[in-house]
Amino acid sequence: MQSLIKKLPGFIVSLVIAIGSYYIAQLWLPMLGGATIALFVGIILGNTWLKQPGLAAGTKFSEKRLLEYSVMLLGATITFQSIQKIGWQGVVLTVLQMSLTIGFAIWLGRRLRFSEGTYLLMAGGNAVCGSSAIGAIAPVIDADNEDTGIAITMVNLMGTILMLALPVLGTLLWGHDNLARGILIGGTVQSVGQVVASATMINQGTVVTATLFKILRIICLVFVVTGFGYLHQKKQSQATDTKLSQQLLAKKSSLVPWYVLGFLIFCVINSLHLFPGQFGIICHFLSTWCEMTALAAIGLRLNLKTLFNQGKQLLFYAGGLVVFQVAAAILLITILF
Repeated sequence: MQSLIKKLPGFIVSLVIAIGSYYIAQLWLPMLGGATIALFVGIILGNTWLKQPGLAAGTKFSEKRLLEYSVMLLGATITFQSIQKIGWQGVVLTVLQMSLTIGFAIWLGRRLRFSEGTYLLMAGGNAVCGSSAIGAIAPVIDADNEDTGIAITMVNLMGTILMLALPVLGTLLWGHDNLARGILIGGTVQSVGQVVASATMINQGTVVTATLFKILRIICLVFVVTGFGYLHQKKQSQATDTKLSQQLLAKKSSLVPWYVLGFLIFCVINSLHLFPGQFGIICHFLSTWCEMTALAAIGLRLNLKTLFNQGKQLLFYAGGLVVFQVAAAILLITILF
């Protein structure tokens, strides 16, 4: 009970920011979306008026648990039938695009001497589904709060830029080809909300294609989380300390965390059409609010001094990754479609 009372202030503040951000998005900034606004409002308030130790327990809970709940509930909103609609070319393109993005993110991150947590979170966030992917990967690779906050901030910032730029770029490259423009947006833009917002700037046909390709990337979340967990444990197991090796061995059973298993189970059940009619809508609603509240909490916990200390190098990393991601997508679309 005492632990719950300690968490309440930070949770309530995060929720209030999420609610305010939702209405700001609805009334004035629909293209940005409530989640992105909640993150940036949280950063501003957390580094000014709300920089208080009393909020720490609640914001830590909101950051960690609510993102995990959001990932699990996301599974009830998608089905494996989406793969059939995309076709083999779409599956090949998505797998290659994600693999190239992850490989480049890891390579560039190492060259720039970023921590393992930063470059794996940046790789997963850009390749899969933004904040949800980062939230799913962070516990598996033992990423600290600083790495998680920085990765989420940069991925959301780059996602916003892509959201606004890709409709223009796609039209310049392919004219009124909805298929190509939809693949470009759905195959590169980070969060689901940003994908829909970006494709909506073109037309409904582009929205459908972009959403299908985005769903396929989300389905791949299970494999990315498992793979990153394996990479992390393999690297850590090279340590000579016997006690550490025993701890790592004990952790091998948790390569796939509970919320990713929940995501997969929900996805399978939904694909078999076993859920009641309104269940998917309720899960989407809850997942959205969990994500918005979690991002508000992450913003409140993010130290801007740490972000500015990495400044130009971090922007170069995030920008270079996005440019590579878009260039790879254009090349693959040209070859396969």
